[in-house]
Amino acid sequence: MADFTVHILGCGSALPTTRHLASSQVVDLRDKLYMIDCGEGTQLQMRRMRIKFARLNHVFISHLHGDHCFGLPGLVSTLGMLGRNGELWIHGPAAVSEYVDSFLRLFCQGLPFTVRFNPVDASTYGLVMEDRSVSVYSIPLKHRIPCCGYLFVEKQKEPHIIREMVDFYQVPVRELQHIKQGADFVTPDGRVIPNSYLTRPAAPARKFAYCSDTAYFPKMVPYLEGVDLLYHEATFLECDAARARETAHSTARQAATIAKAAGVKKLVVGHYSARYEELAPLKQEADAVFPGTLLAFEGMKLSL
Repeated sequence: MADFTVHILGCGSALPTTRHLASSQVVDLRDKLYMIDCGEGTQLQMRRMRIKFARLNHVFISHLHGDHCFGLPGLVSTLGMLGRNGELWIHGPAAVSEYVDSFLRLFCQGLPFTVRFNPVDASTYGLVMEDRSVSVYSIPLKHRIPCCGYLFVEKQKEPHIIREMVDFYQVPVRELQHIKQGADFVTPDGRVIPNSYLTRPAAPARKFAYCSDTAYFPKMVPYLEGVDLLYHEATFLECDAARARETAHSTARQAATIAKAAGVKKLVVGHYSARYEELAPLKQEADAVFPGTLLAFEGMKLSL
């Protein structure tokens, strides 16, 4: 099966620390790269993690707060210096467009490639983009400004041909693609060989959901049901729940509650408040609801 890997470039929150970098992740699926958020330090982290700039064609911004998008001007400028010529798509709530237009005008004139912006309705669940490898959907979140998460759904692969059966029924090579697409095979004497005799199903399509930043928001649960991996912000501990409500963020326990309700297979939490030097208590609170919760860290690679 082709790799489906999530790279954590940064998992801190708004206030910079020496422990964590601002939010950014890269999804690597079938040799294509998709970036989610682009905080300060993103392109340096790409260098450290040996992520190839040339394979990046889409950037998904969750909302217009600096710790999620201040790295964009530098990244786009670097892509220009590297001689990129293929277009770059930036997806995000409509307000992000003005920011993109301003840094393109001020710092990125004369780029050898085109930057295109795709406005995302942060208030609804809907298809944002798709290609041959993945469909990406917006997930409405609850924050102080329009903000959305993103759901990456791998395109279902074709079933596998059973070579022994194909040889037994003497299926011509020209028919194999039709069979992969679900067709039965009809022999020269008119017998119908069911598709199920000739193929075995491919592994189920995998799903990754990114939800940051958001207050506790149970309405998102239906969009997360059964995902293989959920990244959910866990900015605060329960002892700081009042601060979480005030800033429209979540506690670790709340993130775990969402994961449990959605029946996700694996949960990783991040977007830590700068007030916490030790993260073990965040994991303890999440584990009490969703055992096996993972704490994100810079350089982390998660394979689905």
